[in-house]
Amino acid sequence: MAKLEPALLAANLARYRSERQIFNVTMVSTRLLLPRLRPSYTFRPVINTFITRAMSDLKAESQAAAAAAVDAPPKEKTAKEIEKEKKKAEKMAKFLAKKQKQDADAKNKKPAEPKPKKEKKVAEPVPEWVDETKPGEKKILASLEDPAFKAYNPKNVESSWYSWWEQQKFFEPKLENGEISKEGAFTIPAPPPNVTGVLHIGHALTFAIQDSLIRYNRMKGKTTLYVPGFDHAGISTQSVVEKQIWKAEKKTRHDFGREKFLEKVWEWKEDYHGRIKSQVKRMGASFDWSKEAFTLNPELSAAVTEAFVRLHEDGTIYRASRLVNWSTKLNTAISNLEVDNKNVSGRTLLSVPDYDEKIEFGLLTSYSYRVVGSDEKVTVATTRPETVFGDTGVAVHPDDSRYTHLHGKFVQHPFLDRQIPIVLDKEAVDMTFGTGAVKITPAHDNNDYNTGKRHNLEFINIFTDDGLLNENCGPEWQGVKRFDARAKVIEKLKELDLYVDQKDNEMTIPTCSRSGDIIEPLLKPQWWVRQDEMAQEAIKAVKSGEVTITPKTSEREYFHWMENIQDWCISRQLWWGHRCPVYFVVIENQENDRLDNNYWVSGRTYEEALTKANAKFPDVKFTLEQDEDVLDTWFSSGLWSISTLGWPNNTQDLKLYAPFSMLETGWDILFFWVSRMILLTLKLTGKVPFKEVFCHSLVRDAQGRKMSKSLGNVIDPLDVINGISLLSLHDKLKIGNLDPKEIEKASAGQKASYPNGIPECGTDALRFALCAYTTGGRDINLDILRVEGYRKFCNKIYQATKFVLGKLGEGYQPPVSSQKSGNESLVEKWILHKLTVASREVNEHLDKREFSEATTAVYNFWYDLCDVYIENSKSLIQNGNETQSKSAQDTLYTCIDSALRMIHPFMPFLTEEMWQRLPRRAGETVPSITIAPYPTYDAGFDDVASYEGYELVLNITKGARSLLSQYNILKNGQVYVESTDATVREVCKNQKESIISLMKGVEDIHVLESGEPVPSGCALNGISATTNVHVMVKGQIDIDAEIAKVEKKLANLKEMQAKTADSISKFTEKTKPEAKEAAFKRAENLNAEAEGYNQTIAILEKLKL
Repeated sequence: MAKLEPALLAANLARYRSERQIFNVTMVSTRLLLPRLRPSYTFRPVINTFITRAMSDLKAESQAAAAAAVDAPPKEKTAKEIEKEKKKAEKMAKFLAKKQKQDADAKNKKPAEPKPKKEKKVAEPVPEWVDETKPGEKKILASLEDPAFKAYNPKNVESSWYSWWEQQKFFEPKLENGEISKEGAFTIPAPPPNVTGVLHIGHALTFAIQDSLIRYNRMKGKTTLYVPGFDHAGISTQSVVEKQIWKAEKKTRHDFGREKFLEKVWEWKEDYHGRIKSQVKRMGASFDWSKEAFTLNPELSAAVTEAFVRLHEDGTIYRASRLVNWSTKLNTAISNLEVDNKNVSGRTLLSVPDYDEKIEFGLLTSYSYRVVGSDEKVTVATTRPETVFGDTGVAVHPDDSRYTHLHGKFVQHPFLDRQIPIVLDKEAVDMTFGTGAVKITPAHDNNDYNTGKRHNLEFINIFTDDGLLNENCGPEWQGVKRFDARAKVIEKLKELDLYVDQKDNEMTIPTCSRSGDIIEPLLKPQWWVRQDEMAQEAIKAVKSGEVTITPKTSEREYFHWMENIQDWCISRQLWWGHRCPVYFVVIENQENDRLDNNYWVSGRTYEEALTKANAKFPDVKFTLEQDEDVLDTWFSSGLWSISTLGWPNNTQDLKLYAPFSMLETGWDILFFWVSRMILLTLKLTGKVPFKEVFCHSLVRDAQGRKMSKSLGNVIDPLDVINGISLLSLHDKLKIGNLDPKEIEKASAGQKASYPNGIPECGTDALRFALCAYTTGGRDINLDILRVEGYRKFCNKIYQATKFVLGKLGEGYQPPVSSQKSGNESLVEKWILHKLTVASREVNEHLDKREFSEATTAVYNFWYDLCDVYIENSKSLIQNGNETQSKSAQDTLYTCIDSALRMIHPFMPFLTEEMWQRLPRRAGETVPSITIAPYPTYDAGFDDVASYEGYELVLNITKGARSLLSQYNILKNGQVYVESTDATVREVCKNQKESIISLMKGVEDIHVLESGEPVPSGCALNGISATTNVHVMVKGQIDIDAEIAKVEKKLANLKEMQAKTADSISKFTEKTKPEAKEAAFKRAENLNAEAEGYNQTIAILEKLKL
């Protein structure tokens, strides 16, 4: 179908013009049609028909109007109207003449021959490079001329280095005659990752921060120790193995028995321990692997047993029946850390394991109790109607006159033959809320537990460990599932005319993070640790400065938790973990209470426990039964800072390295791990476990969401390092324990977050990005695109080092010292000043744990080196005399060597790869950058005058670049520098070559003498109060086109000014001050911008003269 071009459409409309009125209407129609026709004008017949009809109708209307106006007296036109019509007629005549010429040219023009299509250049595939280095040997460096090394390739750069570092024992602490280095020590115990599965990006953040500090301090000459290890993670590991066994074999742990099941878990541990260790090494973490620890290893298990026995012997550990967080799905108590609190605003249906239908939450159910010996009722409310069987009291406020006559009375349980006392309680009851009466269920509610204790109420457990109603609920209800009972209780209350109503209720629902189960507060006999006295010592340790905690928000949270500490439940009803080293003495022919601590004995071995029992119960027959439970994982983790150094034995490591210099971890486990290490270490050794605690941020996705497998946003660091396709990400979801619905949801999340998969970024880019993100805030919203950006930065470093090696040449020998020779040019002095300042800043920032600032400082120096000095050095080396060329090379060497060492803690692989290719100064024998000296401040390089002088050069360069870009001048550029300052003129004359080297398309730089006029036709950019830079634009640009561009911008800006002015005119006294301030500021900025446009137009108009 033929296309109707805009010009032809206008011509068609004009052709049917019969008078001015018709033309005006038609032009309006054209403007309305044109936007709808772009970009394809393929409706010529339709539009022509439309226009023909429209013209016909309009012409008829016009003629009718003209006939009707014959009798009317003619209206005389003003001179202004006549002049206006004349101009319009002239404009239209020009338009029609132009169109007529275009139509004639189009007829005579030969059809253009079709241009051959340019074939797209297909990038040649980079040949795969095979690293022939044997594991543990120093890497065989490939030639940088090898096609595989043309550009930065993380895989090629990172290969072989780690195994060589290990083999050379660079990561082991260096002692001087068996003692700590005179520079001091820097030691970190790494938080042990769980052996439940592979690491996630949060672990990568931990390793990036810790290893950066370890490598930095190692290069500073300190004795460094970075202790690696792994946690058995009792509940997590057992849960995931049980799921896998059920998925594969449809068997439970009970089908195997304890011993066989534990064999299965050990197999899992060995598999995932190897995988995690591989991930850690790929991250470049410089651990001393000779000190690798695992919480279930014999040495660490002995420490756990020792701690338990000591604390049990002095009464710190005791047995009691108290409420715990019970997971009916996992059949164990869980810690607060493993509880996720889900908030609902009202009626909500939630999925619960082992229930086919969703369960209703977020409702407050009211029902009544009948008062014994009366027709009166007392109404109470609950979010858990099924717990009615555990009610043993109804509390009212002693001052509530509505219930004064019921003091000392009882109510009748609706389903059981039980009378429930009405008790008076000021703490439990708010008489202004609801009916002022509260049901008390001491065995199944944390608040009611304390109320029950105050009033000596009966504690009745109504659930089995599996979440079924038990025998205390009566035969009719025994065996009913707890949430099935919820609906049945409500129906039964309705039958008994005791049901009142249900209302939406905002509430928090505790769920098990491992199983998704709803947590049930359950009364269980457990082992507990008294913490109140220990907490006082832990508070003193931080307040005295013996332990510092940063950031301050974490320190405040620490104090709050310690000041409100409660006893710690350390029993877990699991098989995987440290079995409690405590035994119940079963005396023949006696039934003794297992809650009675008197009948429990602890022992480092069975024989020790037996000896204790014989001493306690002489001359009686008994047997010993070891507690089936295992200890909370956090108990063994709480000993990590001393058990990894050999405690309870008095080892050399304890003498040398305790306390550790630092504990670095996420703020989310400050209470569960960090605080408990302080509590237990102070209690058991009398010393603090570490001197400093640094709490890093939590990693979230780019949208700020928590990392979750079901959301599909959990990131394996290796997927960022190696890159991964979207399809492969989907496939990884199928390996885990997610159900099909969760896999579908997670796949959708992956597609939204990583539509093209994750690009290969490499370890160095990932480490640098994670450190750059560490600003001291609570959360990091990780954007993979930013990591990819740092891969490009890695390529810049790679290419810059390649360039330097080329410019130095094969036979180059650096001077013995990095000190100045006295032959340095201004730009050399400038870059050396930049180097020493950057060195000082990075040292200061790392010492203050300011990781974002440290990465920014080193990043900026690399850009100064690459974009300024390296560009300048080309002309200095090529065009300078021998002395200038050698000086430029020496400065180049000093800077690239120092820059690689400066960034090494963040980028260990790339820096080793490139540093190994540099020549060495005479006498230097350091075999690896990992132990090379870290750059520090050098006063000899600090040259503020040279810095300011070359900054002037850069400012002039930037000013000229801006003008060149603004006017799109790409070649033959002429730049003029005008200054009233003789010093500035002299600097510019001396640095002409330097200025030209930093700009593309510039032919010459002219430094104007004092009073010398600026050639006409130049555009200006002010640099300072004394200096301007000019660029010749006349003859280089289409001035009319440039004016049109600026006028268009100015027109758009005027519309924005009008809108802003309109908004301001509507302000009233009620308008918020900040809204007014923002509007006035916006108006001010728009006015300034408009002034700039007007000035540009004025300058361009002058250029036309």
